[in-house]
Amino acid sequence: MVDSFVKSKIRDDKVTLFIKGSCPYCRNAVAMLKKFNFLPGCLEVVDITGMEDVQDYFQRTTGQRTVPRVFIGRTCIGGFSDLQNLYQQLPRMLRQIGALL
Repeated sequence: MVDSFVKSKIRDDKVTLFIKGSCPYCRNAVAMLKKFNFLPGCLEVVDITGMEDVQDYFQRTTGQRTVPRVFIGRTCIGGFSDLQNLYQQLPRMLRQIGALL
């Protein structure tokens, strides 16, 4: 059930962030990505507050249960620090998946 929930949110042509509303790193990740000119529907923010089973799923599938969990296309790139480290490469990565205007 959890795996189908997560997989239903992730697509080849979009960026998906799994966040918790109270997390400052999550807010920073959302703010960073909103600087880009995404096509409608190509940036999805999924609040998993109170959904420990989703974090358990991420532990099994990505090796981390922390938030945010950032997916570019179907690839988990990690969390906020990973997103920061990729900042210069993000425009190219986002164009590759067809997520930018």
